[in-house]
Amino acid sequence: MNSQIRIVLVEPSHPGNIGGAARAMKTMGLSKLSLVRPKRFPDPQADWRAAGALDIILDAEVHETLQSAVASCVLVAATSARGRHIPWPVLESADFASLVHKKYGFSDPIGIVFGREDSGLTNDELNLCNLQVRIPASNAYGSLNLAMSVQVIAYDLFRIGMDPDSEHDVWDRNLATHRAVESFYEHLESVLTAIDFYDPDNPREAMTRIRRLFSRIELDETEVQILRGILTHMENAMN
Repeated sequence: MNSQIRIVLVEPSHPGNIGGAARAMKTMGLSKLSLVRPKRFPDPQADWRAAGALDIILDAEVHETLQSAVASCVLVAATSARGRHIPWPVLESADFASLVHKKYGFSDPIGIVFGREDSGLTNDELNLCNLQVRIPASNAYGSLNLAMSVQVIAYDLFRIGMDPDSEHDVWDRNLATHRAVESFYEHLESVLTAIDFYDPDNPREAMTRIRRLFSRIELDETEVQILRGILTHMENAMN
């Protein structure tokens, strides 16, 4: 099991759900929990629901933004059933677990993002993620409790991680972190604006589709450096 898999809860409204998520994580060998603007935390109800997973609660990181919570991650997955105007790569839970174990190493930081209990994740938050993960459920009633959702995802990661044939591919460079890729997007948007290709006041879908394109590629550190070097040369030529 990857030791750097991070469960990220965005604005959880009830501390009991934080504790339930921590307990679900520990039963499946996960230990890293991040909270983005929790409504009530720390809270005795979180401690009580965590039962034997109090250590995960005590070590949980609290962030003001989702960007901060996933900054060091090389893969960010959103657990969401929300449809999108521009389709994003979507994997079912078991297929996502297979991807993690095949493509990523033991120490690659991976963030799995869970939205608000009542409204999930916003489109802007989904845009920060490389792909969406869906938990198959009944069409008649497919709503899962937050802690249950964490349990299902964690179970698939644990189960497939036990498969001796799930060895991951070897890559020659470290994958780029979320922070590095976001900086590249900012640099790219700046250059596209300077050459009048992109209008920030009338953005339409250009940057969203560009994000989707690069999310499918899995950029490594060297590739991001090359791309930013190209952008810098373009800026120098314009000047």
